[in-house]
Amino acid sequence: MNDWPEGWSDENRGSRGPRYGGGSTGAQPEGARVMRQVRRGPSAGGRQAPPQHGGVPQQPSYVDGGGDDFGGYDSGYNTGQVYGSPGGGGPREPGHPGGPRPRPNWRRRIKWTAITVTTVLFVTAVGTYFWADSKLNREVDLSKVIERPEAGEGTNYLIVGSDSRAGMTSEQKKKLHTGSAEGKRTDSMMILHTGDGAPTLVSLPRDSDVEVPSFVGSESGKTYPATGRHVKLNAAYAEDGPELLVRTVEYNTGLHIDHYVEIGFAGFANIVDAVGGVEIDIPKAFKDKNSGADFEAGKQTLDGQEALAFVRTRYAFARSDLDRTKNQQKFLAALASQVATPSTILNPFRLYPTMGAGLDSLIVDKDMGLFDLADMFWGMKGVSGGDGKSMNMPLAGTTGSNLLWDKDKVKTLVNQLNNDETVTVSGD
Repeated sequence: MNDWPEGWSDENRGSRGPRYGGGSTGAQPEGARVMRQVRRGPSAGGRQAPPQHGGVPQQPSYVDGGGDDFGGYDSGYNTGQVYGSPGGGGPREPGHPGGPRPRPNWRRRIKWTAITVTTVLFVTAVGTYFWADSKLNREVDLSKVIERPEAGEGTNYLIVGSDSRAGMTSEQKKKLHTGSAEGKRTDSMMILHTGDGAPTLVSLPRDSDVEVPSFVGSESGKTYPATGRHVKLNAAYAEDGPELLVRTVEYNTGLHIDHYVEIGFAGFANIVDAVGGVEIDIPKAFKDKNSGADFEAGKQTLDGQEALAFVRTRYAFARSDLDRTKNQQKFLAALASQVATPSTILNPFRLYPTMGAGLDSLIVDKDMGLFDLADMFWGMKGVSGGDGKSMNMPLAGTTGSNLLWDKDKVKTLVNQLNNDETVTVSGD
């Protein structure tokens, strides 16, 4: 059977010349058959191919390397270039567009993270410092105090708790059992000494017998000469405020007071509440209708109202004000320890309310700074930690209802504080 189209035979097939693959008997090998080039662009004569009515778009020409994205049509043999090498589309070197991501530089990332965190902490610390510093009530001008003794080693703070009811509503006065007396008096007075050694806290009983020295009125500027009159220590505060109190303490002790800090009833209660209460161990149960105190024996956490009742109670104790000062020392040291704990310092939701409540309610001298305030709190914490010492001013007896200081012991105490030495004197 003939496989060729009609009219074709081996002869006429051979008449067209040597047939590729047809087993030519010529001496030369067959030449490669040339494929006709396909032109899909404009015709060779420059004529535009008629548009297709079927909507088929004009195809690119592959003649002479034409084409869009294929780099030209190669009508020859493969050059041996492997896809993926330069100019190909396979894997590329790191950093080449579209190639694998470079390995992260962890050292650089850690460095910039540390710089960012440090910057944020620094800015926060600076902002907090200026915010807190602006809230201090610097109302007491110690430059008005005359004839002051020489300053010794270390720092002496006069800490005063007043019975001021300023800003309190009738409901608050009733709740806190403060009464409604006008003006303000001192409920407690203490000297805290800080230095290179252990801190010392000395309470000055409000009924201490003292001599009022000459002084310059804090408001009038008038000089009042000394007359030798003796009063209770808290009367000096009532007569002309903090400046006269500092002048009287310095005159009767010979100890230079570096800073003055005062807090009222409401401020004290607010600080305790802001810090979340203060835990304290009460060795013996007691009640006092005047302060509102009603405590069982044992460890317990006091809120602001209970804390104020605790430090104000004196009628429930045999030694009245002397026992009260002991409780005041104990509680203030516990409060300072609570404020200085990591749970307060590292918790902004507790730290800022505590700072706000404390700074708003404190009255300090004009030279008092935040670092001085921090030193005072750390000193109070040191007293509660067992390293420091707390005591009452040494007493020698009474005259009427006034308490007399033991002059020899007071002199020794003041000398040891001025020299920043360990205090060996004991008080009542």
